[in-house]
Amino acid sequence: MSGNGFTTCLWFDGDAEAAADYYLSVFKDGRIARYTQANPEQEGSVMTVEFEVNGQRFVGLNGGPQFPFTEAISFQIDCVDEAEADYYYEALTKDGGQESDCGWVKDRFGVSWQVIPPGAVELVSDPDPGRASRAMAAMMKMKKLDVAEMRRAADAGQDTL
Repeated sequence: MSGNGFTTCLWFDGDAEAAADYYLSVFKDGRIARYTQANPEQEGSVMTVEFEVNGQRFVGLNGGPQFPFTEAISFQIDCVDEAEADYYYEALTKDGGQESDCGWVKDRFGVSWQVIPPGAVELVSDPDPGRASRAMAAMMKMKKLDVAEMRRAADAGQDTL
């Protein structure tokens, strides 16, 4: 296998350029390639767009309506602080995006993202099964993740002196 990692290809129904413009406004960096004379009925229109999101390479392909996005594939954004989590959550849900459960959002193109603030993963994977279970139960009731509330729930079953 090559040492170049992976490039994720996202299949769009004609709006790959708009999607790339949108993702670049949120994350920054990219370029666009257009169909050539080899495909005369679409010459000049966007065939693919390439962009990078937090070091992950993407190609957006204008492939048509055959394959819509589902939650079966999502992208995790491990945020460094609450401000970053707030930024991504708001940016990805505005202009037609949607909140989902447990920190998941769907952007206006239907791509699913998991916005993960710091501390959330540690709470639901705590070595103490009771703490992890209580944190998970709290998370399951949330749209946007609230780590402070998850921590309060995790700590609720502990004895205090």
